[in-house]
Amino acid sequence: MALEEKREKRPPVTPMMIEEEAALRNGSRGLPPGPWAEAAGPRPRTTERHIAVHKRLVLVFAVSILALLAVTMIAVLLSVRFEECGAAADGPPRAGGNGSLSGAARQQPGAGLPPGRPEEEARGGEAAEEEEEEEEDEEEWQRRRELPPWARPRLPRHLRPLHYNLMLSVFMENFTFSGEVNVQLEVRNASRYIVLHAHRMHIEAVRVAEDKLAGGVRVARTFFYPQTQVFVVVLNRSLEVQRSYNLKIIYNALIENELLGFFRSSYVLHGERR
Repeated sequence: MALEEKREKRPPVTPMMIEEEAALRNGSRGLPPGPWAEAAGPRPRTTERHIAVHKRLVLVFAVSILALLAVTMIAVLLSVRFEECGAAADGPPRAGGNGSLSGAARQQPGAGLPPGRPEEEARGGEAAEEEEEEEEDEEEWQRRRELPPWARPRLPRHLRPLHYNLMLSVFMENFTFSGEVNVQLEVRNASRYIVLHAHRMHIEAVRVAEDKLAGGVRVARTFFYPQTQVFVVVLNRSLEVQRSYNLKIIYNALIENELLGFFRSSYVLHGERR
């Protein structure tokens, strides 16, 4: 009877007691179930699937960096190529000592624009072709063992000027002028070159005709030769001997501030410069 009474007085077994006993047997801290128990419990290990995803992300990132570098290099190469093509299209500037003046500056003297390069020298590809033709002409004269007529210290004597008709328009507002000259020429020896002195001016137009009224002679090209300060007119055919031709040149230039060509000077009177 006494034993039975003692068994009846034992406290009842609850589910919490069972869980605590199981936790003690498994070696855990024995924390009651709840958020703290879940946080303190062992975390699951990283699976192979997560590792594969991480590798793919790293690979995609590396490929994107390489693609960006490749695109940048291609863009740089294309830009350099474009600049080279632009420079080749512009052509090298021709060497010359002549200045130029735009038509707007001549029509509006108050603009006071400084002289720039002549149109013949600013045409890019055409200027390069003219330089090549000049070199070919010089090589031809070298084969003849002679100096070309524009490289000689004196003007050639195959042409003789008979008469000059000169017209000038002067603009004192910006010290420029435009001119037109008609020269009657007599041909002594057949030649397709007309050489005359010219320096620091812009040639707008050149025409060659027989006796001013007859058919014109086509001008192949023109160029300055600054070493001897001459202007060369290259014709499409040779001028005939004992014939008379008219050379017409339209040009413009600056009124120089030094003792050269068509120049200006000044003096002071009563403190005023005139």
